[in-house]
Formats: sequence, C-alpha cells, structure tokens
Amino acid sequence: MGRNLQNGGRLRPVDLARGHGLSTQAIRNYEEAGILPAAARTPSGYRAYTPLHAMALGAFLALVPGHGHRTATSVMRAVNRGEVDEACRLIDESHAQLLDDRRTLRAVERALRDLAPIAGSAPDAAVSGPGGTFIGPLADTLGIRPATLRKWEGAGLVRPRRDPLTGYRVYDEADVRDARLTHQLRRGGYLLEQIAPLIAQVRAAGGPAPLEAALSDWHGRLSARGRAMLTGAAELEAYLRERG
Repeated sequence: MGRNLQNGGRLRPVDLARGHGLSTQAIRNYEEAGILPAAARTPSGYRAYTPLHAMALGAFLALVPGHGHRTATSVMRAVNRGEVDEACRLIDESHAQLLDDRRTLRAVERALRDLAPIAGSAPDAAVSGPGGTFIGPLADTLGIRPATLRKWEGAGLVRPRRDPLTGYRVYDEADVRDARLTHQLRRGGYLLEQIAPLIAQVRAAGGPAPLEAALSDWHGRLSARGRAMLTGAAELEAYLRERG
C-alpha cells in the first residue's frame, strides 16, 4: 500500500497547502526541514508530491498541538530517516512531560487546599501581633530552620520587611501565606525555581482563592494536550503503516 501511495497521484505544493490553509512556501520549507520526505522532481524541475506526502503533512500538523512544533519536527525527521525508535523516544519524553505537569498541578492544588483553613482561621503564633511575626516563631510554626526562611527570601519567595529600630525581619500575613505555600511545595519535592512562578501568581491575584479559575483553565489545557496527543498518535501510526 505504501508503494501505491508513493507512486500514485502526483500532487503539486498548492494541492498540499490548500487543505490546511498553508502557503506553498510552507510546504517547501517543511520538505527542506525533513518534516516531509524528499519529493521527486519533474523533468522541468518542479516538485512532485504524492498522497504519502499528504499523510506526512497531516501527521505533522496533528502532532504539533500535543507535542509542540519542535518535538513534532524532530519526530517527523526521525521517521523519515527510518529511525522509528528515536521517534517513539521523543514521543515518550513528551508524554512524560505532560505527566510531570499533571503532578505539578496536583501538588499546587494540595498546597492551596492546605492554606485554605489557615486563611479563614484566627491569627496563630505565626502572625503574632499587629506588626507581624519574626523569623524564629515563623520557622518554629513551619518546623524548619530560620536559615531555610533566609534562603527562601534570597530566592524571592518571601519578602519580609525590616524593623526600622532593630533591623529584624518582620513577616506579615502575606509573607506567612507565601512561606506556608513554599513549605508545602518543597515537601512535594519541587525546586525553588519551580515554586517562584506560583508565588508570583498568588501575589498578583491577592491570595490563593482567585487562582481557582486559573487552575481550572490549567486542567483544561492539560486535558486538551492529552487528547491532541492521541490524535497525533493516530495520524502518525497511519503514516508509519503506509511507509511500510
């Protein structure tokens, strides 16, 4: 069947481009990039594509939404070189990244849930007094060392002010919230540089509650990626079968 598709039905670049809203230059670029197999040439030098090229184009465009342009390009290059194992490895890495993103989302949701009862309760030892709390009581409440809080401060995860008289660090309610959230995520195994963007989102939203819509959207995007990966896999498998 692959031979029939390869040899039958000559297609022009415009024939491939029209069905996907692409330009003929994009088709030529895809061939030069190795996304499409090399096309034969007519006696006058024009490219002669086949239905197999159309299947390669369809597979690539189906892979992009789930895996991204770079990975989709690398997958198609590997397939067209006959390196199917390499193509599968690239796809496996992309799936592993999606799984890691799902785990991150779950960790963020758990951390925010753990903050919820604290946010609605009366002030505790961690926020003693109207002016906030000092590094020692906050560290004791979290069960960590003061040096850890200083390290988090250096990474921008907490931003205590300094008492003008003593120079001591003073943590207000927002600082305590950020420290608790950082603590939860660190317990989940996340690095400080992975935690920083979430802390920035919490600060921008004014607290964890307004992030519910963002988390719901995050769920939706991950689900869309997963389904797009299924679509891309089906198109790629069809292309592999036709290549024989």
